[in-house]
Amino acid sequence: MMNLTASNPKGIMVAGLSGGSGKSVAAVGITAALAGQGMRIAPFKKGPDYIDAGWLQLAAGRPCHNLDPYLMSAALIRQSCVEHAAGTQLAVVEGNRGLFDGVDLNGSYSSAELAAILHLPIILTVDCTKMTRTVAALVLGCQQLGSDITIRGLVLNRIGSPRHERIIRQAVEHYTDVQVVGAIPRLSRDVFPQRHIGITPCPEYAGAEEAVKKLAAMIRKHVDLEAVLALAEPMADGREDTDTAAAPQRLNLGRDVRIGVIRDAAFQFYYPENLQALEQCGAELVEINALRAAALPEIDGLYIGGGFPDTSVAQLAANSAFRHDLRQRVEDGMPVYAECGGLIYLSESLEVGGQSYDLVGVYPVRLRMEKKPQAHGYTVLEALANNIVYPPGSVIKGHEFRYSRVLSSAVKKENMAFAVQRGVGFAHGRDGLVYKNCLALYTHVHALGTPEWAAGFVGLVRKKRLHQER
Repeated sequence: MMNLTASNPKGIMVAGLSGGSGKSVAAVGITAALAGQGMRIAPFKKGPDYIDAGWLQLAAGRPCHNLDPYLMSAALIRQSCVEHAAGTQLAVVEGNRGLFDGVDLNGSYSSAELAAILHLPIILTVDCTKMTRTVAALVLGCQQLGSDITIRGLVLNRIGSPRHERIIRQAVEHYTDVQVVGAIPRLSRDVFPQRHIGITPCPEYAGAEEAVKKLAAMIRKHVDLEAVLALAEPMADGREDTDTAAAPQRLNLGRDVRIGVIRDAAFQFYYPENLQALEQCGAELVEINALRAAALPEIDGLYIGGGFPDTSVAQLAANSAFRHDLRQRVEDGMPVYAECGGLIYLSESLEVGGQSYDLVGVYPVRLRMEKKPQAHGYTVLEALANNIVYPPGSVIKGHEFRYSRVLSSAVKKENMAFAVQRGVGFAHGRDGLVYKNCLALYTHVHALGTPEWAAGFVGLVRKKRLHQER
């Protein structure tokens, strides 16, 4: 095994020609295979993604961090990558969508842009179904379009036969300078468990650890790991960066407030940086299981992230004692911040498969899960005067991905906390439902790109606690 020193971690990006090309199979598999051989791997996921990040975390045995040029500056991306890769031997960054897919003609905020920011060599994953020599043409096209990036390796996916692989290898080696480092055969079933929205999250799949072990074994058989390591290069260390203005705000070093975090199979979407930012602002975090707990513990505030409450809605509805206790705490003025799945949980009801389930009922809203996404993409929100977390007038970037549709709502447009400049939001060009000290919105934020979030929420929690102590 190649000797990569922990003091000078190198990195690679595993990208694809499109979504579904097999880059998650390659990225998670390479991470698991190398970690299984004793290497310290720092996993990263490009873009606003919790599910792939969860599988990468399981494969590496350490937290996976998201890197997104839309949500954070280049300086913060380099800072985050260097910080979280410290003490490891290799950083593996999984791209998203196609390599050059961004938000406009120029491919802004794409995986290619992230690779350029970090100076990472790219291992491209190609779905070779019903293709041979054309694979070489695709690689040549990517090289010509991406003059500021370096494509060093190729993983051939869904190979049908030894002859199929041989012809592609010969074509790639003849027409390009890119090395084929692996060829994964066409499989009779998906490596990762699937459902209508894509890969099933780790916390919802009992066989997740076994699936990762099998994937690692397959990668060791079909991918040249020594060749992968030989392609790795030192990452941009960020020494030239002077942009520290957007770093998370640290209000104090003590932990003087307790904030609960609902974390279970229903609510699992939390960026590690978000939880860290709350702690840096003075919060002690307390994990809570809304599926099993009879009541909330002694806390000063509550953070409910996103997830899939619809897959556990029967359990959530059945735990009426917890729902009623949460509703009473909100009535008593406890600060709550909820994102997407959290907003759903705080609504009156959710209809799934034709059946309606009672939820917490903080907001007079009824929702229904649809088969197609109701909102998907990046968002830009402007905080309005009635916002209880963000300073009025501040503009925040985030992302939304929801299948829930509003069936009815008694929430008035003028009472919502954000004007939507980009995205869908809740309704009427607005997002952010406010009730007493409870704020729920469909948009997710990342603490590195939105430092106002942790400072504002912990500040609200602290203010409420001090008021109660007087």
